[in-house]
Amino acid sequence: MDVLLVIDMQQGLFTDPRHQDAQVIANINRLADSVRANQGRVIYVQHDAPGSELEPSSAGWQLHADLTPGRGDSRVRKTACDSFLDTELGFLLAEQAVDRLLISGCATDFCVDTTLRSAAAHGFDVFAVTDAHTTADRPHLSAEKIIEHHHWMWQHLSLPKGRVVTLLSTDQLLEAIQPELAC
Repeated sequence: MDVLLVIDMQQGLFTDPRHQDAQVIANINRLADSVRANQGRVIYVQHDAPGSELEPSSAGWQLHADLTPGRGDSRVRKTACDSFLDTELGFLLAEQAVDRLLISGCATDFCVDTTLRSAAAHGFDVFAVTDAHTTADRPHLSAEKIIEHHHWMWQHLSLPKGRVVTLLSTDQLLEAIQPELAC
């Protein structure tokens, strides 16, 4: 079974533009539709940060308005960059055999990266969807360069038992999941 993690795609993180944010959201929606159509699971992870734009239950804490969550999708709340740390994510993933754990969301250099590494350390076959995650420019580096750097890092992680992180675009992944749904 495929499981799509959608990390921190919350209104409060998009008050300023993110790198290719409209395309990232469209790609996440396409992936979610495909995963659901193939009896997979979609899990939205939301960051709780009291006193910030991600104040629980505030407008900024809500999922981005352009996302299209399904009725059967799950939600996980977290308080750290690692979506596994002190959350029910591990328990939700243990409810079924996970063939591919697809990683998407915001921000590449914080919660997406930390969750991807944690998922790999937990023994999942991790797929980074290269055009379904985003971040903002930082004072020292553009968002585009941050994403490029993380793609390189993820391809070169040293993981146990010969595991690797697979990097695929949305179109490549859709072709792998169900060829007729690609494009």
